[in-house]
Amino acid sequence: MKIFLYELKFYQKALIMWCIGMIVLVFLSMVKYNTFSGAGQSAADLFAQLPQSIQTIFGLNGFNLTQASGFFGIMFMYIALMATIHAAMLGAGIISKEERDKTSEFLFAKPISRFKVITSKISAGLVNIVIFNLVTLVSSIITVEYFTKNNSTDKYIILLMCGLMIMQIIFFFIGTAVAALVKKPKTASSVATGVLLGTFIMTYLINMNSSFDGLKYLTPFKYFDAQALLASSKLDIIYVLISIILIFICTVVTYLAYKNKDLK
Repeated sequence: MKIFLYELKFYQKALIMWCIGMIVLVFLSMVKYNTFSGAGQSAADLFAQLPQSIQTIFGLNGFNLTQASGFFGIMFMYIALMATIHAAMLGAGIISKEERDKTSEFLFAKPISRFKVITSKISAGLVNIVIFNLVTLVSSIITVEYFTKNNSTDKYIILLMCGLMIMQIIFFFIGTAVAALVKKPKTASSVATGVLLGTFIMTYLINMNSSFDGLKYLTPFKYFDAQALLASSKLDIIYVLISIILIFICTVVTYLAYKNKDLK
């Protein structure tokens, strides 16, 4: 319990800063929507004339930019990127920081097993993720309602945030697995973030070229695609199951690798 509370306190300031950053991102996104919607259908027609590749890069495909749900769907990719970077760095950092800061001898000299240490750290990390997701959800609903004067997009936003939560947990455990496997603890966050950015870029490749469609099972950003969720109004059970399998595998790797790791 002491480790759990210590980790919560250790990441408290970082969590507050990340939450403030997310609130600002959501608010500025809807400020852009307010400006865009004021231009009327002419602005949407202008964007529709852009080359397909440009529309893909900016995530404009399949969305009605004159509606709040469509505009928020475009911004969701960037919201998801920010949230998953936080999750991956948190997962990597919370496992590797004892080695990185050379405090592992102090921690493991205490009568506590590595299993309990890892469990306490993971629990604290998941609490951080839940708080971050809730802040994103509440700020999104409040901001969208403020600029649109209605709550018609609330269900869509809640659905997106459910998908975002699963993505956050996936990359959190990818981060913990990487931290448990790498020999140099200082590189854990960089490697985890590199994996995340690789899957993010893969998403654009899939959107730009249908021949890469088979790669969609390798990138969590395609599991909970905003356009697909807007069209179906539900999470795809196949992708949810794949997510659970990924989380399970990364959790097992984290525990086994850290248990057998020679701590420096």
